[in-house]
Amino acid sequence: MQTTLAPEYQNTPDGLAAEAILRKCVHCGFCTATCPTYQILGDELDGPRGRIYLMKQVLEGASPTRKTQMHLDRCLTCRNCESTCPSGVDYGHLIDIGRKLVDAKVPRPASERVVRWALKQGLPSPLFGPAMALGQLVRPLMPDALKAKVPPRQQAGVWPQRSHARQVLMLAGCVQPAMAPNINSATARVLDAAGIQTVLAPKAGCCGAVKFHLNDQEGGKAEMRANIDAWWPHVERGMEAIVMNASGCGATVKEYGHILQDDPVYAEKARRISALTRDLSELLPVIAEALNTEHPGLRARVAAQAPTLAFHPPCTLQHGQKLKGGVEQHLTALGFNIHTAPQEAHLCCGSAGTYSVLQPELAYQLRDRKLGHLAEVQAQVIVSANIGCITHLQSGTSTPVKHWVEVLDAALKA
Repeated sequence: MQTTLAPEYQNTPDGLAAEAILRKCVHCGFCTATCPTYQILGDELDGPRGRIYLMKQVLEGASPTRKTQMHLDRCLTCRNCESTCPSGVDYGHLIDIGRKLVDAKVPRPASERVVRWALKQGLPSPLFGPAMALGQLVRPLMPDALKAKVPPRQQAGVWPQRSHARQVLMLAGCVQPAMAPNINSATARVLDAAGIQTVLAPKAGCCGAVKFHLNDQEGGKAEMRANIDAWWPHVERGMEAIVMNASGCGATVKEYGHILQDDPVYAEKARRISALTRDLSELLPVIAEALNTEHPGLRARVAAQAPTLAFHPPCTLQHGQKLKGGVEQHLTALGFNIHTAPQEAHLCCGSAGTYSVLQPELAYQLRDRKLGHLAEVQAQVIVSANIGCITHLQSGTSTPVKHWVEVLDAALKA
């Protein structure tokens, strides 16, 4: 797609990056077929191709409007379009640039500014945990809309105490320890059973995704640098990997090298951190091999006792990290009966970070559509790989929704 940058964007990092991405687009429209918001709204401007045209106009000097902002806001950043695009258009990075440029020129109403400020300051805050605990205490008194955002209190279980020669770092996350603490401890227990020790860096916090995708890109970068500083002593000592059990965090940390590429102090460290980062599912081959070796007959016992699982692969796993099929393959090898939805397994569930708060109408339509397809599996448990998807899906069903590692942990206990 031929683009002529306006003078204000010429020779700027954002302008040059956006122009390079736009030049790959041949406006074929394959992306619209797999865009969740286009599927629901049927509006060209609510699909990737239409949004690309809007961003191109802004880069060429057109004045953006609230309508421009609205169509960019409605994008889930699920990156399904990237999996579909035959030309390799880097839409995820383009939408980050486009939102930044549009927000710089289009003021938001006070109500929107307040909500967005509360999300980007509140979710990564150390006060989120105590606030969530208080919310869980009064959860029975909450209206349904708010109750859906506050899961019941969960016990974390015991953290393993054994030491192993093999060690990995793990990011605890900002909301996960308060909302679903068992995910982290289950991860540590499963890795421990496979002979791998899980290490937490106390000063590592939010991965930076919340602020970065709410257009506080400098705030997000500051959190990324803080994590690099927290992890770097472990990296220098030869830590094997940095494991992410929330695919949204994993997709972001794998982007550190790109996001901080122009930072003279952190660019090289960021590339190293991204190279070391692994989604937990990437360790499943090693985990499965170790468990089957250490626990003869495990597969038969799991096959006889474990519930049937319906797996929702988060967008940040299958499109953001391009990891598809691994969870299903390796859990099947361990004896689990696991299936993805027979239809639209590639589509977003509507969680998408803070999207379910900022765009609830669309988010709940996508949630119910996803749950309808998952129900066809007739599973006793729905599993996923990201805290946002788990919480969002659970708000619309009585079927338990868990992280797949929790189900594996429970099978090992049994």
